[in-house]
Amino acid sequence: MVTEVVNKNELHKLDPVFGQNSFDNHEQIVFCNDKDTGLKAIIGIHNTVLGPALGGTRMWQYKNEWDALNDVLRLSRGMTFKSAITGLNLGGGKAVILGDAKTQKTPELMLRFGEFVHSLNGKYITAEDVGMETSDMDLVRTVTPYVTGISESIGGAGNPSPITAYGVFMGMKAAAKYTFGSSDLENKVVYVQGIGNVGEALVENLSNEGAKVYIADINQERLEEVRDKYSVEIYGGNNLYAEDMDIYAPCALGATVNDSTIHQLKAKVIAGAANNQLADELKHGLMLREKGIVYAPDFLINAGGIINVYAELENYGKQEIIRKTENIFNTTLEILNNAETNGITTHQAAFDVAQARIDSRKKEK
Repeated sequence: MVTEVVNKNELHKLDPVFGQNSFDNHEQIVFCNDKDTGLKAIIGIHNTVLGPALGGTRMWQYKNEWDALNDVLRLSRGMTFKSAITGLNLGGGKAVILGDAKTQKTPELMLRFGEFVHSLNGKYITAEDVGMETSDMDLVRTVTPYVTGISESIGGAGNPSPITAYGVFMGMKAAAKYTFGSSDLENKVVYVQGIGNVGEALVENLSNEGAKVYIADINQERLEEVRDKYSVEIYGGNNLYAEDMDIYAPCALGATVNDSTIHQLKAKVIAGAANNQLADELKHGLMLREKGIVYAPDFLINAGGIINVYAELENYGKQEIIRKTENIFNTTLEILNNAETNGITTHQAAFDVAQARIDSRKKEK
C-alpha cells in the first residue's frame, strides 16, 4: 500500500478557487492577463441578485497570487452585503490588480483593464479603491461605460473618499451614543490607523468635533502632513492596540481585529473604514461581544463610497447622497440594539438584515 504525503501548500493548490476559505458561492471569478501591458488582475463577482455587481478596483503589491485571490473573494463578498444593507439595487463585486500602483500603473495598463471590465457587459461595474485615483476611472471610462467614481467635470460624483469617511463618522457617532449615551465625540480618544484619503477625511471630521485624535500609518511623511493640517497627534508607540482609547478606527487593510489584537484591545468601540476588519467574522465577532467591545460592522458604516458612486447610476444629486449617508447613523443604532435584544454579535445582526433583503428579492424573481 502506498501512502501519499501531501504538504499543506500542495493541498491548498488542489482547489485554487472553489477550495479557498473566502469562496462563498461566488458567481464568477475572472482572471485577466495581458502580456504587453503587464496587467495581471482578478475580478470577483459574488452576487448579482439585487443588481449588477459594483465594487472598486484595488492595485496592491501582494505577496503572492493566493493572497490576491483571497482578497478579491473577501472584498467582493463584502460588497454584496454592503449594498444590500444600504438599500441599494446592486450586487457585490471587486477587482484587484497585482502590482505597485506607484511604479507599475500606466495608462496602457488601465485601458487594458477597462477592456476586460467591458467584456463582462455590465455584470461588473468598477470604481476606485486603494491605489486608484479618480483620474484612473476617467481613463477607464474612455473604453467602457461600466465605471463609476469619475470626475464631476465629466458628469460623475467625484472622489468617494470624503463621503465614505462621513459615513464612518456617522456610524462611529451611533456607536458612541449606544456605548457612552451620547453621540458627541468631543474629548473622546480616537486612534485612526491608516491615513489614506478616507482616513484623512475621517480625521478632519473628528478634529472638527473636538475629539482627541491619534494617527498611525507606515508613511511618516503622510503622518506629519496630516498632523500639521488638523493639529492631531502622531502615535509614537509600538503597540497601538494596547493603548488606552475610547474608539479604535481601522482605516487601512483588513483583518486587524484578530486573535492577537482582541486580547490587547482596550478600546470600547471599533468603528473604522477598512473592509473585512474581523479576521474571522464568527469567531472574532463573538470574542468582541464577550469582551464588551462594541463593533460597528464595517460593511455597514463604510458604505458612503458606494452611495456616492451609485448616484451616477441613479442620477441623484449631492443632497440625496448626504441624506443616504447620514442615515447610516440610524441603521447602525438599529443594528447595535437588535444585536443586544437578540443576543447575537453586531456583525451577525447586520449580516441577517442584508441576507434577508437578498433572499426576499430571490423569491420575487
